[in-house]
Amino acid sequence: MAQASIDIAAELVRLEALSNFELRGEWRLLHQMQPPKSLSRELLLRGITYKIQERAFGGLSRSILRKLTCTEPEASSPENRRVAPRTAVKPGTRLVREWNGDTHTVLVHADGVEWRGQHYRSLSIVAREITGAHWSGPRFFGLTSKKGSGDG
Repeated sequence: MAQASIDIAAELVRLEALSNFELRGEWRLLHQMQPPKSLSRELLLRGITYKIQERAFGGLSRSILRKLTCTEPEASSPENRRVAPRTAVKPGTRLVREWNGDTHTVLVHADGVEWRGQHYRSLSIVAREITGAHWSGPRFFGLTSKKGSGDG
């Protein structure tokens, strides 16, 4: 493997010295196709060096290739996309979140939430007050994961 690293390092030095026209020729040799016309020098170099590394060390694993090629277009269509169910929090539940060294406790009511003695209509408003940034309240308080979160 050390020999392959040395060869790749020498190849990278050689590539840096090539003109854009010559780099496009290298791309054609390695990729067996024309490079996109608008590709910058930096991206040409990256595409070429990836192919060189792929030849020296092997490409993506079969499982990764399977994940990349096994797309389900019908699953990504808006009609078939499943919405994550909202987490139902019963009135009286206390939610606790530590943020920047401070512990914040929110009491859930039937018509909103209470934080620091004030009533708010949603957890997202409280999360924004605490952080100073837009957050999904349910996600901020750990009620949903980032993937498929419902906004509150």
